[in-house]
Amino acid sequence: MGHHTFDAANAANLEDAGRRYRSVSREELLWALALDGTETVADLGSGTGFYTDDIAARAGHVYGVDIQPAMHDYYREKGHPDNIELVESDVATLPFEDSTLDGAVATMTYHEFASDDALDEIARTVRRGGRFVVADWSADGTGEVGPPLTERYGLDAVTDAVRDAGFGIELAADRPETLFVAAVRE
Repeated sequence: MGHHTFDAANAANLEDAGRRYRSVSREELLWALALDGTETVADLGSGTGFYTDDIAARAGHVYGVDIQPAMHDYYREKGHPDNIELVESDVATLPFEDSTLDGAVATMTYHEFASDDALDEIARTVRRGGRFVVADWSADGTGEVGPPLTERYGLDAVTDAVRDAGFGIELAADRPETLFVAAVRE
């Protein structure tokens, strides 16, 4: 993945619902994915499964993709729903067939993998009409929480990269510390 990944030794900090839902709420994430219960979705940088569990409650099958085995170990110990399959992989080399995903989501992890190769992989694996949702730290934030400002992307950079990868932008919002992009594969 890109710059640096979240330190797995601090995985328990990712379970703070009050703090996590201030960054991106369950409702906006599920709204942007537009799930009907049959979809196959990949959570890119799933970590402890905090948001993965929310997605699994509304999707048919969810791949929790993370490059760090320690994150998967934490998630296994915590326990996860039966419709979640943990996959150890870099986003730039996803182990899925072409157009097999109905959606992909990156919650506070885009800055870790952002590259043309990773976005090409997401576009390759998400079917036409499938959804890609990005919620991440904004380069326009203060940097008091989250990764350093130098490792963040601005809303225009994210929407340009997602659009260049073959997605149409449905919603792009810049908030005080975070950004949110909902896109559809063209």
